[in-house]
Amino acid sequence: MTRRLPRTERSDARDNRARILDAARAVFGEEGLSAPMREVARQAGVGPATLYRHFPTKQALVTAAFTDRMAACAALVDRGLADPDPERGFRTAVVEVSVLHALDQGFSAAFLAAYPQAVDTAAARERGLRAFTRLARRAQRAGAVRADLVPDDLVLLLMANRGVRAGSPAATAAAARRLAALLLQSLRAPIDRLPPPVPLSFPGP
Repeated sequence: MTRRLPRTERSDARDNRARILDAARAVFGEEGLSAPMREVARQAGVGPATLYRHFPTKQALVTAAFTDRMAACAALVDRGLADPDPERGFRTAVVEVSVLHALDQGFSAAFLAAYPQAVDTAAARERGLRAFTRLARRAQRAGAVRADLVPDDLVLLLMANRGVRAGSPAATAAAARRLAALLLQSLRAPIDRLPPPVPLSFPGP
């Protein structure tokens, strides 16, 4: 019996969904959630019927775009924890998560303002902070990160990243990478100790 090849439609559907979510974050982040769905379809390069087949309502679309980005951030931290080099895993995760936060902060703010109860962001923040703390502790044990680093310092780093703004997504990503690199330099083994830490709330995804 001849085996059938996997249907390309499934791959196409995944690609369409990914493009729609990327376009939604870009469009709604720049124009707000009042932007029309057809503009999302246009930027994604799909027809309106394809968009509505994946996401029947705007709320379904923006919620999926938000949770997709939260999952991407979590995957970056997990990848860092899996890296056999603790310092590289920590540094790469910090840089890449900073880039995602900088690119999506407009969209995330719009989503949370419009649908504050749609996603349990408090639980997501707590999970994110725990994972980042494991990543930092691992780098500390390897002697790659200063011993007096505390979890609230990681929060402070991401809060600083919220101020990144540039003229294009590419420029914003580049600026976020540079800021993260500058901040990471301060996390190396120190000559002097830091001032006492300040309790902070973990920023949203």
